Amino acid sequence: MEQSLTPTAYAAVADDAPAAHDNNQVSTKTIWQVITASSVGTVIEWYDFYIFGSLAAIIGPVLFGATGKLEDSLLGALAVFGAGFVVRPFGALFFGRLGDMIGRKYTFLVTLLLMGGATFATGLIPSYEKIGIWSALIVLVLRLLQGLALGGEYGGAATYVAEYAPDKKRGYFTSYIQITATAGLILSISVIVITRKLMGEPAFKEWGWRIPFLLSGLLVIASYYIRLKLHESPLFAKAKATGTVSKSPLRDSFLNPVNRRLVLIALFGATMGQGVVFYTSQFFAYSFMNNTLKMDLVESSTALVVAMLLASPLFVYFGSLSDRIGRKRIIMTGMICAALFTVPLFYGIKAFAGPLTEITPATVDAAGKAVPAVMKALAANVPMITLLTFILVLFVTMVYGPIAAYLVELFPTSVRYTSLSVPYHIGNGVFGGFVPLVATWIGVWAAAQPAGTFAKDHSSLLGLVYPVVVAFLCFCIGMVLMKDVRNVKLMGS
Repeated sequence: MEQSLTPTAYAAVADDAPAAHDNNQVSTKTIWQVITASSVGTVIEWYDFYIFGSLAAIIGPVLFGATGKLEDSLLGALAVFGAGFVVRPFGALFFGRLGDMIGRKYTFLVTLLLMGGATFATGLIPSYEKIGIWSALIVLVLRLLQGLALGGEYGGAATYVAEYAPDKKRGYFTSYIQITATAGLILSISVIVITRKLMGEPAFKEWGWRIPFLLSGLLVIASYYIRLKLHESPLFAKAKATGTVSKSPLRDSFLNPVNRRLVLIALFGATMGQGVVFYTSQFFAYSFMNNTLKMDLVESSTALVVAMLLASPLFVYFGSLSDRIGRKRIIMTGMICAALFTVPLFYGIKAFAGPLTEITPATVDAAGKAVPAVMKALAANVPMITLLTFILVLFVTMVYGPIAAYLVELFPTSVRYTSLSVPYHIGNGVFGGFVPLVATWIGVWAAAQPAGTFAKDHSSLLGLVYPVVVAFLCFCIGMVLMKDVRNVKLMGS
């Protein structure tokens, strides 16, 4: 018979840990099969989620109507993009409950199909010119479905891998799941750039933007069959067999005072700051280059993709390092670095994006005729922009690499999926997901103020005050309340 956790039973969970399944005996081959299957699907889900935001400037006029002002349609597209993040916590509640009651494997099979179906359908939506406001409403509904699906995806993948991983290498093995978000963004940008180059700009803006959405259908089918071969997590299978799964994961996660406190610490001491650092350093940086600085798409995409590719191994490095020195100090170091250096780094990106100028001094030609000085515009300094973006992504790898292991180790098996997913998706979805919209809106607002209100060079970067303040607050809370634990035996009931 299944049982629910009472406050007294919850407090005693740690004492039951030795009776849990010994995941230290799982073979390395099995763990890599689990990581591969989980990661492939998660990459595709992040790809699905990101292509909308990456194409916001093009999708805006097509699906929300051309107003004559890019800012209006861009903000509309970013608002709908943000709406997908708002519902992620609800997806975490719904799918987390299913994952804790029914199983990890089948839950994230459902989320994969839901995400892929909504993305594929987005590529089929008629334009605003053809069906009016219905195009915006349809895309909003599809974005909400995507958000719900993604709300159940990450917690399932992280929990699934962690419950297979040996205790002393949990940070290392779960860090591969952390790469998937960056890999999904890289894949989405790469597909978009290649499609645009092959089709040409006019055709891409007219209908070619739909191809990246439609392509996801094939990717999801392939990923579904890979995941279908997986077995249930051994820890959850044991809990199911012994009747120790929770009958009410929501109640046990949020009404139990012990677990509720852990959920709040996870949110305000870790995931809130991690969310803003992640979306500022990668997604908003890309939007800033393209929409604010008007950089060439190939140049901005090259800078971001190269920076992310170079930084990706650091997710694994910091995840592995956390197994040796603890999760907290690495996460907090990345948090405070982002709070201190994000604004200077964005100023650097803006400076190297141009327009840079070079003055050729006045000379005299061979015939003795004076040649006046000439000022010419130079292309953006892509290597320097890549370097600065790499530093931004470095902060992401520090806060994100160890965080899955940290979150997994906070909660017992019976409520792990739910308890982990909710703070993660509030931190990433509400605080992090709105970084592009809030930062862009503040920049647009500042630029519209009377001359002299803000320095011209500062208005476009004023929006960074939001992620910087959130990251700093999270650092302060985390330093006080987070415990630096590692290599703990996962609680089995």
